[in-house]
Amino acid sequence: MKQKGLLAFLMYFYLSPIGVLAHGSEEEHQQEVASNTFATYGFVISAAIFLAGIIMIFVIRRRMKTLNVKKHEGRKQRDNLQKGVKIGQWISILSLVAVISFGILSFLNPIANDENSSINDSSVEFMHVHGLGITNDGEEIYVPAHDGLKVFQGGTWTNATGDKHDYMGFSMVDNGFYSSGHPGTGSSMKNPFGVIRSNDMGENLEILDLYGEIDFHGMSVGYYSYAIYVYNPQANSRMSEAGLHYSVDDTKTWVKAELTGLSGKLSGIAAHPTEKKTVALGTTEGAFVSYDGGETVEQVSAAPVTGLAFSPQGDLFAGSASGEITLTKINLETKEETSYEIPSFEKENAISYIAVNPQDENEITFATFEKDIYLSFNNGEHWEKIADNGTGKTIPSSADEHEESH
Repeated sequence: MKQKGLLAFLMYFYLSPIGVLAHGSEEEHQQEVASNTFATYGFVISAAIFLAGIIMIFVIRRRMKTLNVKKHEGRKQRDNLQKGVKIGQWISILSLVAVISFGILSFLNPIANDENSSINDSSVEFMHVHGLGITNDGEEIYVPAHDGLKVFQGGTWTNATGDKHDYMGFSMVDNGFYSSGHPGTGSSMKNPFGVIRSNDMGENLEILDLYGEIDFHGMSVGYYSYAIYVYNPQANSRMSEAGLHYSVDDTKTWVKAELTGLSGKLSGIAAHPTEKKTVALGTTEGAFVSYDGGETVEQVSAAPVTGLAFSPQGDLFAGSASGEITLTKINLETKEETSYEIPSFEKENAISYIAVNPQDENEITFATFEKDIYLSFNNGEHWEKIADNGTGKTIPSSADEHEESH
């Protein structure tokens, strides 16, 4: 990566607020939602005006038939009504053009058109990547991608069943996932989600807390412990101030973490898979770990962190940007670090999300800011690019097939 490009990235990274946890700005999200809303309401309003114009013409013509045009007054009324017909015709024509235009805009909008997505890999695209997780059987990789969940299994991508919600703070656990975010187009759910949970990969959602009140971009849940850690950007009905909070009883109670010893701007949260009070925090000054629910933290790495995750086996993985883009595994017991050879990146790309297969710790996957996703079956010796700039790619479905193809 060129030094100038890295410097530009680091300046952006350092100056970014806590929203960097989402690796996509709230402003951009709001613009997309506004665009979709504009197209939808424009279509509905234009259709209503078109219908009103047709009704207007129909009513006026019926009225004209009742006039006695032999009389001067009748002819005068007819002339006035004919002007009304012309106005109605112009209203109908212009509103019909608007209906067609807004209809095309809605069709082209990925949010509005998500129901028409086919399930083959050539059509699976990621508007954003808002997380990464692997199911407990090790068979499926899930990616929340702004317009619903995308699934990688057997070497190919599919769109998950269920509503196309915009999941933020997505955290896979052994029996499903926890998340925050926003409802998809046409959903009757409130916006934002607060904290929700699903035990059937999005077919049904269970509302836990802060529903309709807040969207947590920074959120992590223990893979087996279900301890929930969130970064709260502002006071809400359950949390009196901003900062890191956690719950070990599925949001019945929340505890504020003091984070004594933490330095730098927060860029990532990773809840330990089994230890409820152990949490890792990534910042612009390195990786930190707390063993007491965030009361105190200790630094385990000095490189600025762009992505952070615990493997289900308990190792801490960190994507960093310091001179170059790196991926490192840290054993918290021995403090031993393992560096991985990863593909080189350009411009402002860097690792954003990381996941390790719970059934095979040699299988590692990570996503980048530019919506590239890489997968290794052999502990980082070789990486397959399974998504390129937001477009899913097909690869051999297993490590054995991968080795044969090379």
